[in-house]
Amino acid sequence: MNGTGLIRQPSSRLAEGIVTHISRRPVDLDLALVQHAAYASALAASGWKVQHAPPADDCPDSVFIEDAVVVCDDLAVLTHPGAPARRPEVEGAAEAVRALGLRTARIEAPGTLDGGDVLQAGRTVYAGRGGRTNGEGIRQLRALLAPLGRTVVAVPLRSVLHLKSAVTALPDGTFLVLPELVPASLFPAVRPVTEEAGCHVVPLGGDRILIAASAPRTADYLADLGFAPVVVNISEFEKLEGCVTCLCVLLPGNGA
Repeated sequence: MNGTGLIRQPSSRLAEGIVTHISRRPVDLDLALVQHAAYASALAASGWKVQHAPPADDCPDSVFIEDAVVVCDDLAVLTHPGAPARRPEVEGAAEAVRALGLRTARIEAPGTLDGGDVLQAGRTVYAGRGGRTNGEGIRQLRALLAPLGRTVVAVPLRSVLHLKSAVTALPDGTFLVLPELVPASLFPAVRPVTEEAGCHVVPLGGDRILIAASAPRTADYLADLGFAPVVVNISEFEKLEGCVTCLCVLLPGNGA
């Protein structure tokens, strides 16, 4: 096993989730449940032990569990989401990571931090400064991760919800970037992409890369580079600005 993949069942109120940079579209909850199950199956098929966090049915966005907790080594940083309506999501995530044996710390007000704004690449941690994460949240994150030997680099965001909506890292040390959304010069070895869904992927171990079905050109590009794309359809979550990264928290080596 690669480790544990922490996920959370979609809320029955999923269609009420927050949208910021796109127009609201109807969400098919039944289809979303099917897609979420397929997403979990893709994690399991790639060697991850799927663990469910306690459901938070009163929180429409709770399926996007990445925003509630950032895991670095044995430390789980419980976030203080930038959207006040999302803050009740954190307690269930805290319960889940403590059950997995992780120690916890919290981002405290006036700091705000969404996990979708945190991209870990080796010993460097990139933190997006945008609508959901503020400078104080980044300062607190920097202080919490410094004892773990991590350097936190702040990244100013443009018209995008989260940092990982604009850039993610591949296992070879390169970065998939949508240049119009984030300063590409802050990242080494950039691979620009043209599909928005192509700039957010999840390395699953080895050459396997989780990617949305809405980025077929990028999936082909990754295959040409020698990676093995694992394609999942998450159309109902994309209607809420969700992407493959925010539907899970991967804990390498945990639960193996």
